[in-house]
Amino acid sequence: MFSYMKGKLVEILDDAIVLEVNHIGYHIYIPASMIDKFSGTGQTLKIYTYFHVKEDSMKLYGFLNRDDLKIFKLLLGVNGIGPKGALAILTILAPDDLRFAILGDDAKTIAKAPGIGAKTAQRLILELKDKLDLQEALEVQMAHAAEEVGEETAISGIRSEAVQALTALGYSATEALKAVNAVEFTEGITVEEVLKASLRQMVLC
Repeated sequence: MFSYMKGKLVEILDDAIVLEVNHIGYHIYIPASMIDKFSGTGQTLKIYTYFHVKEDSMKLYGFLNRDDLKIFKLLLGVNGIGPKGALAILTILAPDDLRFAILGDDAKTIAKAPGIGAKTAQRLILELKDKLDLQEALEVQMAHAAEEVGEETAISGIRSEAVQALTALGYSATEALKAVNAVEFTEGITVEEVLKASLRQMVLC
């Protein structure tokens, strides 16, 4: 029904915002992690929306970009996960991190989301893993990194290079992601250091 809305942010709540569009205030539920990205009320926002209809309610869910909305819709397709659960997952995991958690069989990380137990996390991985592609996930992450600056961007680039190098050596995407995710990223760490640490992780496993 709605692709996106553009208007003035007039209220910020714990789990939602109120966006004024043409003198109408829309109550839009969002991941709690989005709140930190707002500079305050009064700013103009473009919010990509999903209109969820049930027998007893109609709710709007919103995101700052199409990729977040895409992942939200993907989560809704998982048996046992509704909008509340999908928002909970996206509150603790950015879409890029969620993709890598799924591809790396990291149910433990996904299960950290409120209301998402170990069984649901495993089901999520089982149902979505075949719908994701490692190369595409790496390309999307690098595209997001190119839009940002700072230490997190550098770490994302190093992580991506390390995963690509390991898969080039013949390791599976799951093996590469598990090994790289197990490495502790410190300031100034290089791709070579991450590769060595990842290979040690594989030997230990």
